[in-house]
Amino acid sequence: MEGMEQWKDQLEQLKSQLEPWKNQLEQWLHQAIEFLNQIPPIQLYAAVAVLLVSTLLLLSFHLFKRTKSNSIVLTGLSGSGKTVLFYQLRDGSSHQGTVTSMEPNEGTFVLNSESYKKGKTKPVHLVDVPGHSRLQPKLDEFLPQAAGIVFVVDALEFLPNCRLASEYLYDILTKASVVKKKIPVLICCNKTDKVTAHTKEFIRKQMEKEIDKLRASRSAISAADIANDFTLGEPGEAFAFSQCRNKVTVAEASGLTGEVAQVEQFIREHVKP
Repeated sequence: MEGMEQWKDQLEQLKSQLEPWKNQLEQWLHQAIEFLNQIPPIQLYAAVAVLLVSTLLLLSFHLFKRTKSNSIVLTGLSGSGKTVLFYQLRDGSSHQGTVTSMEPNEGTFVLNSESYKKGKTKPVHLVDVPGHSRLQPKLDEFLPQAAGIVFVVDALEFLPNCRLASEYLYDILTKASVVKKKIPVLICCNKTDKVTAHTKEFIRKQMEKEIDKLRASRSAISAADIANDFTLGEPGEAFAFSQCRNKVTVAEASGLTGEVAQVEQFIREHVKP
């Protein structure tokens, strides 16, 4: 009984201590209401609208930062060595003897060269799109989410495939999903460990010449072509990759020997660790 009385006394003391705060809060609330009543309705609505828009913009900014893509697409003609590069980047092995897949080969992982930093670096989502001509449309499924594109070229057997490779690259560079988002492209000259392989400068110049021919032949239909929403180059000038709306660079690599440092550098430029 005595304990109950003590509890009641303590409750009364707490109530008396909170009473001044209650009065102060009521006074502040009353002042706030008076202040709002003095503001013209139009100004009040404008202030609320500005607050709402600012909040939405802030939320959108944070959402964009969280959802920034970590996908890199490997593509190019069949036989250029995309799958070997995929495995080199993933686990440092060329997987010689691997049969070319007819389905996209993809995975999310820390680059093999960064495996010692597990937990401290951002994984990359790498997609190896089959290079067979009938399967190239599958590329459209992955491009909208791509942070970058690695276009693999066989530097050893380049000349016989120059036109086909240039046509494929032309189609990629004129896709709305690539141009509007300015998705960067790396032309990866693979198999450069071979003595008879062509240099990246030779390959770049030859592909620019071939694309220059292509844009002239396709210019009449490009405006009506659903797949090619944009044209390449500057009117009256020879085509160069530097004229593209998105950044196009050229690098050398060798999937078989593991010389993929330039490809890894490109990936890390666009998928930050």
